Amino acid sequence: MIRIILVEDHRMVRESLKQLFEEVKRINVVASCDNGIEALKLAKEHQPDIMLMDINMSPVDGFETTRMITKSLSSIKIIGISMNNQPYYAEKMLNAGALGYVTKSSPFSEIVYAIETVSRGTRYICEEVKKKMQ
Repeated sequence: MIRIILVEDHRMVRESLKQLFEEVKRINVVASCDNGIEALKLAKEHQPDIMLMDINMSPVDGFETTRMITKSLSSIKIIGISMNNQPYYAEKMLNAGALGYVTKSSPFSEIVYAIETVSRGTRYICEEVKKKMQ
């Protein structure tokens, strides 16, 4: 079972993802929140395997939240998730310490695959962004 925390500032997106993950038997959403400060608190409390991290949040964005979590809780793997499909965002997220990057327009099956891949310690960038990197 892969334990994840969803960090997403748009409630509808967060709740939709949570509901979709309920159908995936090998993934368990242990918590969710809408900002980086709460994400750090939940990471310490739940020690998940994976955090699906939105980028554009306030007061602390996903890049900085990722840096803080990977520095203090290095066992937690982070996958950035954003509307932005530009390689720059994926590279910036990976440089912050994330192991993966998907877009909100990625098929849900690819998001699940990204979680499974990153949980094994392998880096994953969604197809939509990878195509633009070539």
